[in-house]
Amino acid sequence: MFNKIGRNDPCWCGSGKKYKQCHLAFDDKIAGYKRAGHIVPSHKLIKTPEDIEGIKRSAAINMACLDAVGKEIKVGMSTQEIDDIVVRVTKEMGGIAAPLNFEGYPRSVCTSINDVVCHGIPSEEEILEDGDIINVDCSTLFEGYFSDSSRMFCVGDVDPGWKNLVDVAKKSIEVGLEQVKPFKFLGDMSQAINDFVESNGYTVVREIGGHGIGKEFHEDPFVSYVAKAGTEMLMVPGLCFTIEPMINMGACDVLLDADDDWTVFTEDGSPSAQWEVQLVVTEEGYELLSW
Repeated sequence: MFNKIGRNDPCWCGSGKKYKQCHLAFDDKIAGYKRAGHIVPSHKLIKTPEDIEGIKRSAAINMACLDAVGKEIKVGMSTQEIDDIVVRVTKEMGGIAAPLNFEGYPRSVCTSINDVVCHGIPSEEEILEDGDIINVDCSTLFEGYFSDSSRMFCVGDVDPGWKNLVDVAKKSIEVGLEQVKPFKFLGDMSQAINDFVESNGYTVVREIGGHGIGKEFHEDPFVSYVAKAGTEMLMVPGLCFTIEPMINMGACDVLLDADDDWTVFTEDGSPSAQWEVQLVVTEEGYELLSW
């Protein structure tokens, strides 16, 4: 789990302090959870204060992209125009759009409309219509650090039931964040989200979840939103991950588009909504980094 370090050696976190004066007690506490059979993070997953500052600089670009989309999105706009906005803002601020060419993905942002759960590919042919709901998922690389967040947008006159789905999806993140505390488990957050969503008559997608992020686009852990309290990885200060449950109005089942191998739809054609935030666990609870 951890590299073996002498008590008087420099701490693995880069603070310059001796290990015994820095993270020794922290590591001993985590090791106790591991001995009890729990999943715990390695040193590699724990972000230092320097890392967190780097992620924040990346996130400033990421959120500026979403702000710009929010100002310009409208009925009649193509999803390629949304991609163009992200490309422009990212370039102006010196960043790199992380999705572009990631495992072959062909655009710089994901645009998922109505029954598209996630990973919708921008296109000049796909035009926003009155009443659409759309998730715009933006991810940025800047100076070696990754940021990731997404927002829902209601286009024109949206059905009240669909608006409620969007609102519940956003509220579910707030409910989950209440459970993000040091030395609790990811499953505590997951069950809180799932219970809240189901109490509102909706379902949570099972196959796709959040992820660790920071020095890589996708790191451990996988963040489920159907796990039970007391399970999954131990949350400790410095652990950085996304919360991004995908909420369906109908059943939770999804299908992958066989033609592009990216776009995920609801199997029953019902609408889906998702918001995404990126956070780091702190000594007191959490700090939002990108939203």
